[in-house]
Amino acid sequence: MSGHAANPVKAIFLALGANFAIFVAKLFAAFVTGSGAMMAEAVHSLADCGNQGLLLLGIRQAKRPPSDEFPLGWGRALYFWSFLVAILLFSVGGMFSIYEGVHKLTNPEPLKWPWLALGVLMFGIVVEGISMRGCLQEVNKARGTQDLWTWFRETRSSELLVIFGEDLAALVGLCLAALAVGATMLTGNLMFDAAGTIAIGALLIVVAVLVAIEVKALLIGQGVEPRRRDELLAFLKARPEVAEVLNLITLQMGADVMVAVKARMQPTASLIDAINTVEAAMKAEFGDVRWSFFEPDNAD
Repeated sequence: MSGHAANPVKAIFLALGANFAIFVAKLFAAFVTGSGAMMAEAVHSLADCGNQGLLLLGIRQAKRPPSDEFPLGWGRALYFWSFLVAILLFSVGGMFSIYEGVHKLTNPEPLKWPWLALGVLMFGIVVEGISMRGCLQEVNKARGTQDLWTWFRETRSSELLVIFGEDLAALVGLCLAALAVGATMLTGNLMFDAAGTIAIGALLIVVAVLVAIEVKALLIGQGVEPRRRDELLAFLKARPEVAEVLNLITLQMGADVMVAVKARMQPTASLIDAINTVEAAMKAEFGDVRWSFFEPDNAD
């Protein structure tokens, strides 16, 4: 089955290592050079480290077993932490960058050691590129034949969605910072540095909004991906025990799925045995289906 071979934890740890190394390098360069774009990038990288920490916490919480109080488990806790990452860290990073850029516009400061700044940015682009490549490998496993935008809109893996958005914003932000520092070096005009800082902030806010919109839908309660639902429906219709599928309701619960089926069953001596057979086969075929509720609609 498509969409379930990806390993988001691998992408998270790869991004965490990359972002911490980049944060240390950029913070050092920001103090030495006085670059606002570089400081914005350092804050961005620190926020990204926090992103990964919260996502790992969410993954850990999502594995809590069901209880009487939480009968469907804690799977959707991951959506809460993903939403928090999108809203707080991305937006706070974006707002700070815009503030820093506006401050540089009103109080321009000359760049010191601009070649050091460019060197750190090139290092960051390489390291972040490695992280982005690792993330894309996991995304490609999940999206199958989908294009990236369709996957972004339809994926139910909030942690992979956030990491993808973070890596993309980080890579583009580093390129913007490099352009800003380079233009300032060539022209001596400090407005390029300030404009680059503001552009980085705007980029972070746009990514935050896009990611938050997708995770909000999961928080409210989305079903499985459309292609996954089609696979489930086709499977049920092909079962010899099922005469007609009247309704199929799915709910994504983190890594797990809840399925409710209303169907007209084929005449049989034991309706209960037929239902149990279909449910067992469905759970064997679709490993993410943890809960299933089957309602027959056979007239007595």
